[in-house]
Amino acid sequence: MVVVGAGMAGVQTAVALREQGYEGPVTLLGAEPHPPYDRPPLSKAVLLGTAQGSAFDVDFEGLGIGLRLGVAVTGVRPGAHLVDTDAGPVPYTALVLATGAEPLALPGTQDHPAVHLLRTLDDATRLRPVLADRRTVVVVGAGWIGAEFATAAREAGCHVTVVEAAERPLAGALPAEAAEPMAAWYAEQAVELLTGVAVSRVEDHGVRLADGRLLPADAVVVGIGARPATGFLAGSGIALDAHGAVLADGLLRASVPDVYAVGDCASFPSARYGRRLLVHHWDNALQGPRTVAAALTGQEPAPYDPVPYFWSEQFGRFVQYAGHHAPEDLLVHRGDPHAAAWSLCWLSPAGALRAVLTVGRPRDLTQGRKLIASGAPLAPPRVADPPVPLKSTTA
Repeated sequence: MVVVGAGMAGVQTAVALREQGYEGPVTLLGAEPHPPYDRPPLSKAVLLGTAQGSAFDVDFEGLGIGLRLGVAVTGVRPGAHLVDTDAGPVPYTALVLATGAEPLALPGTQDHPAVHLLRTLDDATRLRPVLADRRTVVVVGAGWIGAEFATAAREAGCHVTVVEAAERPLAGALPAEAAEPMAAWYAEQAVELLTGVAVSRVEDHGVRLADGRLLPADAVVVGIGARPATGFLAGSGIALDAHGAVLADGLLRASVPDVYAVGDCASFPSARYGRRLLVHHWDNALQGPRTVAAALTGQEPAPYDPVPYFWSEQFGRFVQYAGHHAPEDLLVHRGDPHAAAWSLCWLSPAGALRAVLTVGRPRDLTQGRKLIASGAPLAPPRVADPPVPLKSTTA
């Protein structure tokens, strides 16, 4: 077995193979030179310097997992059962693609010394002096990463401005009812939020906006999204979807024999939501490997169809989301979104809970996640009553 990618999805796949009884050789290829590590702390403890790293507590040698670091994969030849790398070809019997996603760069800034991304341990390490010196920072993008970095930068004492081309934060992820209250969080922490304006270019001493304004900046942090890290699959015959993700089936098998894909680099069909999902979050990278390992060890697992889940810590709030919502779903408020704690629920036309967003209401998240899995119809008036436990709102 060869696993490409030594992030959460790749490491968990290798570990799950051993846990589910596979005794043959397992090779784990990682492009970075560092021992495999967890990514969520990068935008928090690692960035602030309160932790040096977030290495996984896994005994690779003891598990008999061949860990090869600093090896970049350059291609896959399914017909020959070979993975091409900058260190030479690696043969496989079965191959698991777990290469994650790569952040989108701001056009024209790839070589600018003041421009930073935040995806890897090296990225966080390069950004530490920016926070330690309390510099003036412009963040491009008011998504999850932008908000988390702005939170850490303000905690460190930096002057922070966030620029978002859309009219509100998280415009691509949440409707206005959810995102607009979050805009007030920036002002509470003395972060200037500029929406509805695009970045024209990064200059020597700042960021030039499309409307002509110049924002002074010692550093620019870009958080405008990510795409599946699958460029090396060009010419392999492995099918990709419109987003560039590996087109996996319900058992996370790719379109060619003996190749699987898991985590941020793969999309999968969801019977629960009636559409294909591409989930760029930690929990998906944790759960998918169990299905892959079960399939590879002949256990005939159920099709992979989790309730997607993620969390974000920003501006003193703990935000959690479970499920997947669509425009046709009914949005129900649980509490005042301008208060300290509130939730939003999305119900299908049949009344089933499809998704839940919580701010400071962890029980709603825990109970909501179970209700989404069950598909039980709920009574909207009871859902809208915050004192009523969500688990008690069934119709």
